[in-house]
Amino acid sequence: MTSIDQTNNFWVMNSMPKGANFAECFEIKQESSIEVPSGSILTKNHYLSMDAGTRMVMTDREDSYLPPTPIGEKLFGTVLGEVVHSNHPDFNVGEKLRSWGQWADYSVVDPNTMYPSKVDDSKTDLVDYVGILGANGWTAYVGVIETGRAKAGDTFVVSAAAGCTGLLVGQIAKIAGCKVIGIAGSDEKCKLICNEFGFDGAINYKSENVSAKLESLCPEGVNVYCDHVGGAITEAVFDNMALFGTVAVSGLLDYYGSSERSPGPKNYDLVLMKRLRIEGFFSPDFYRREHEFNPILRRWMDAGLIKLPIQPTKGLQNLVDAYSKLFDGRNIGKVVVEL
Repeated sequence: MTSIDQTNNFWVMNSMPKGANFAECFEIKQESSIEVPSGSILTKNHYLSMDAGTRMVMTDREDSYLPPTPIGEKLFGTVLGEVVHSNHPDFNVGEKLRSWGQWADYSVVDPNTMYPSKVDDSKTDLVDYVGILGANGWTAYVGVIETGRAKAGDTFVVSAAAGCTGLLVGQIAKIAGCKVIGIAGSDEKCKLICNEFGFDGAINYKSENVSAKLESLCPEGVNVYCDHVGGAITEAVFDNMALFGTVAVSGLLDYYGSSERSPGPKNYDLVLMKRLRIEGFFSPDFYRREHEFNPILRRWMDAGLIKLPIQPTKGLQNLVDAYSKLFDGRNIGKVVVEL
């Protein structure tokens, strides 16, 4: 164990949020020194990735994909930083690193459990490693190409289409030769995904009947649905799935804030009637495959086939506002906190 004399500001959760009342439940604190265990690394954070899936660990649900965050513990997510102290032979001071880490000025990183990966920002912006070249990009690739098994001529639908993963999913589905329809929460977002990101159609779920609009836009049915939300939107897509369609589930935004299991879709019988295949997938399951995904994603970036807007919020003290954007509809593309 090494004690580092370094002031460190960090966020904790004092109580479990109800809905999106994060300002009432989160508190920023300060410590004057940082303990770095043997075998661990200390990084100075440059970017904190804001990801909706972290909301799930702010409940008391024990059967989630990660255990709940204890009350009073530092909040965490994916971070981008620079090694400033290392108690591990494989990581050196000065190296840039993406890993899981604390929502703080500095992160203590255990290489055995927090997925550290060295990144090279000499040819790309550092922040891209929590965007196209990070878990969102890998999730989009797996959702379209592997889990979704999308092929040319398919009709492809994605929910939360103006979010980070949704935008990438839609663009990759276009590369695969699909007709792509996005579901988003405002007319502005619907226009954006069509005019700037090449989607073939869009549905504003807040003002339109999703099932009826899908029937109009997808008369032969939906072959692949990439689900990020669950709930009523997913039921509407089920209504319009084609025979032998695929539902690739990588997010459940409608349920992240609940301690209870989500109810199944009311039209679950359509899974049998339409012979649907449904599969969930979780990005840590394929973190080890970064070396496979990133050359492909970088090639598409360089060719101008995929792009991603970055929505930065400057200052650790403004983290709550940045995180809230994921849940109140203000997010477009990748939301990060820049330190």
